[in-house]
Amino acid sequence: MSMIYLLLYGLVLLVVLVFYVRRQRRVQAAHADELQRSIAGGLVEPPSLHPVIDPLRCIGSGSCARACPEEALGVVGGKAVLKNGAACIGHGACLSACPVEAIKLVFGSELRGIDIPNISRDFETNVPGIFIAGELGGMGLIRKAAEQGRQAMEAIRRRKGEGDDLDVLIVGCGPAGLSAGLSAIENGLRYRIVEQEDSLGGTVYHYPRHKVTMTAPVNLALVGKVKFGEVRKEALLEFWNGVVARTGLQISFRERMEGIDRLGDGFVVRTSLGSHRTRSVLLAMGRRGTPRKLEVPGEETSKVVYRLVDPSQYAGRSVVVVGGGDSALEAAIAVSEQPGAEVILSYRGEAFSRVKARNREALEQRRQQGRLRVLLGSQVRSIEQRSVHLEHQGRIERLDNDAVIVCAGGLLPTPLLRQIGIEFDTKFGTG
Repeated sequence: MSMIYLLLYGLVLLVVLVFYVRRQRRVQAAHADELQRSIAGGLVEPPSLHPVIDPLRCIGSGSCARACPEEALGVVGGKAVLKNGAACIGHGACLSACPVEAIKLVFGSELRGIDIPNISRDFETNVPGIFIAGELGGMGLIRKAAEQGRQAMEAIRRRKGEGDDLDVLIVGCGPAGLSAGLSAIENGLRYRIVEQEDSLGGTVYHYPRHKVTMTAPVNLALVGKVKFGEVRKEALLEFWNGVVARTGLQISFRERMEGIDRLGDGFVVRTSLGSHRTRSVLLAMGRRGTPRKLEVPGEETSKVVYRLVDPSQYAGRSVVVVGGGDSALEAAIAVSEQPGAEVILSYRGEAFSRVKARNREALEQRRQQGRLRVLLGSQVRSIEQRSVHLEHQGRIERLDNDAVIVCAGGLLPTPLLRQIGIEFDTKFGTG
């Protein structure tokens, strides 16, 4: 009888093994197909910090792929691969998930270098008194960006002196800037936080809706240890807003840094709202930079915005979306789903070359359904209160219009920082 049971158990195990192997083959085939689509669509190069897998160590368990909220990783040929580099945001969940330490996080690649500022262990640049924390310094991980902001403030506390209006001016209110601001309050520092946009959260604010944003606890001054685990963007932003309300953290929104000048032992920081004397400066504004503008007449009107916040506000309105990247396509698609919205996507190029396949397919589906128009090879020439003038195929078209959403990328702050004297290293696939 025992032999029969053994045979039955063996048969069950064999059936399970066969199903497992077949499923793994299907999954790996799908990942290989997505990798080829990424290569064809120019989506291989990651924008910032990203994983590199050691194939000699990798055992193909797939734990890294399962831990990646962006589904940027996969398993092909029994080894982990970065199948969609453009989707990777560098939060590092894959690094901690790997059971055999086959992953390291690096900046840039052999083909595309990334400029990273030189900073000390205290996050001070080669210009004494100017500090950098968070994404601008190459750290996209929310937990570590927040920790860098806290540690930088400890170093700035030691530089505290008399004769300046501020002990520190903090540029940016993403995780690093917010954490630094809380530490400034805790340490009794005279501080000011300036943010060029009208909302907190920095790069996190611009993540797609429902994106998972944090995968590890973080320590915050005045708050303590926050055990989030995996949390979606909306919940994290709600938490940050609650922290600001409870602690009284002061943030000057819509104030853009325009320059930094040395003055004695400190600096004068010039902004869009004036100038501020400060002993130290913490740059925590991320790598998105200032939104790239169209530089056309009428762009200063309130109908023009540089990101999509709430698609529902465009219901029943005529909207022009400008740009040819994923953010432009996603904005046009989201607005086209609103009742009564009329959407035109304007792009100066003749084709969308570096966009995700699913965005390209969704855009084409909505175009065929008549829910939006796509005008390739077109450019906005002027903007009026109730219309937009577009040049398309050598002709100027006047279109009725209620709103313009410009998704043309950002101007990185690197040139401004070089003018200040901050030195950079170009990373080609190194940590």
